[in-house]
Amino acid sequence: MANYSAEPSSSLTFTSPSHIPSASKTHNNPSSSSGCEPVPSPEVISLTKLSSNLEQLLLVDSSSDYSDADIIVEGKSVGVYRCILASRSSFFGELFKRANGSSEKEGKPKYCMSDLLPYGNVGYEAFLVFLSYVYTGKLKPFPTEVSTCVYSVCAHDACGPAINFAVELMYASSVFQMPDLVSILQRRLINFVGKALADDVIPILVVGFHCKLSQLIDQCIERVARSDLDSISLEKELPDEVVEKIKIIRHNSQQDCDSNIAAVDPLREKRIRRIHKALDSDDVELVKLLLSESDITLDEANALHYAAAYCDPKVVTEVIGLGLVDVNLRNSRGYTVLHIAVMRKEPSIIVLLLTKGARVSELTLDGESAVSICRRLTRAKDYHSKTERGEEANKDRICIDVLEREMQRNPMAADASISSQIMPDDLHMQLLNLENRVAFARLLFPTEAKVAMAIAHAETTSQFSGLSSFKGSTGNLMDVDLNETPNVQNKRLRSRLEALMKTVSTGRCYFPHCSEVLDKFIKDDLPDLFFLETGTPDEQKIKRTRFMELKEEVQKAFSKDKAAKNLFRLSSSSSSSSLKNVGENLKVGKL
Repeated sequence: MANYSAEPSSSLTFTSPSHIPSASKTHNNPSSSSGCEPVPSPEVISLTKLSSNLEQLLLVDSSSDYSDADIIVEGKSVGVYRCILASRSSFFGELFKRANGSSEKEGKPKYCMSDLLPYGNVGYEAFLVFLSYVYTGKLKPFPTEVSTCVYSVCAHDACGPAINFAVELMYASSVFQMPDLVSILQRRLINFVGKALADDVIPILVVGFHCKLSQLIDQCIERVARSDLDSISLEKELPDEVVEKIKIIRHNSQQDCDSNIAAVDPLREKRIRRIHKALDSDDVELVKLLLSESDITLDEANALHYAAAYCDPKVVTEVIGLGLVDVNLRNSRGYTVLHIAVMRKEPSIIVLLLTKGARVSELTLDGESAVSICRRLTRAKDYHSKTERGEEANKDRICIDVLEREMQRNPMAADASISSQIMPDDLHMQLLNLENRVAFARLLFPTEAKVAMAIAHAETTSQFSGLSSFKGSTGNLMDVDLNETPNVQNKRLRSRLEALMKTVSTGRCYFPHCSEVLDKFIKDDLPDLFFLETGTPDEQKIKRTRFMELKEEVQKAFSKDKAAKNLFRLSSSSSSSSLKNVGENLKVGKL
């Protein structure tokens, strides 16, 4: 079968037959220029129909399954058609020539995905998207349940699940030798590199290395070299030759820099690495011996950070048991041990740290909490998956539940003051999140919000200032004053962040029911209610029903807080009528 992709820069998009003029009109006036779209050629029409027909091969049920082989992916059998795969992919052509797979008598040949991959991983959903491209020549949109996270304010344009799904698809495209799809995905991954956090660039760099994608590798190396990722982490997660290139770029950059850079003590670095190697060997007794032979402490070696990231949970327990570590210590990047643990998503380590005094309220230098980090790395599929009795619960969901339960146990923890250290530009995202929350509070509970803002000295918040982030704009927070130095800008933004956090904290304290409604609104309802007039008629009806329920919840919350505190003379009409304004504004193009 021919490769349908007309050019390597994009997937093939066919013209829908519904837009094709009648045959008589086409025949009588083939060069008509009446303003209509160009008439597709018979070849394009035929390919369109062929593509649509072949796409049905992915939708067959058990009664009409004519596939002649199975590929086992994540424990699930995927029926494939060897003649199509062999004609489209030289990898499968050679595979089917030399082996029939492991099959029972009179059964279809079976191939295990893990046996086909020399490196990387390809999940079930990624393989289905790959098959769809093989059959049809078109790249389908990524399934949202596996390519979006569960962080409510994430745009999903470069979060962990979005990157990981593209990486899985790249492994399949490269290993199974589909160069057109490799080209498409490489451009998508390069786009991710410019948007993603430094930690999330690592899997992109690894897939680029294994798949020999020089352009992608160069982009990733430049991005990582400019980041604050430490050498130890890079050495643990990247191939040696890649690490060497990053070190060379950093060394040259330091030589060109005018500022004085503290010299690295080789002996000190050697002793720290010995401690880490002892932790890798699960030998805490050796760690104690190394500590006695030098003046390096466990905190100076970031030993607990290292153990939480790379070692067995029992090693983390033993290191804490030495009584020589600070569980809330920040490393050079401003991450606490809990921040590192949630990136690994190991529930036992998270629970251990919380029981030993780790503060869930601590924020990273760019304003991320442990919960937001965990949500940004968790797929919607994993978070919303239902667990049957006796089945093992998803670890990602457990981690989020544990962290949120800890925050509920100490409601004020989520709004603790941020570190006084200078923060990087990613601080803008946290500011926009808080601006959005305060703006919606002013819509739903205008009087209560006004009181909380006055107490926090945040009166300068303009209505809807943060909502612009939903339209791809960064609002007035990103406006650049050329006369403002970085230190002055950081001080201004930090002051703003503290005022907004105090506003939210005050609202939780004096208007708990209103805050609870607002939490649920932002978490569950905002994505749908933001587009009240989109979707099918049934979907619009459901949204409007939920909107009316929300209106009642707002009024009840207002009444409860008023009755409980009775601190202010509040007009009951202020909050009930405010939701009407929300409905009028939460439409596309109105904010």
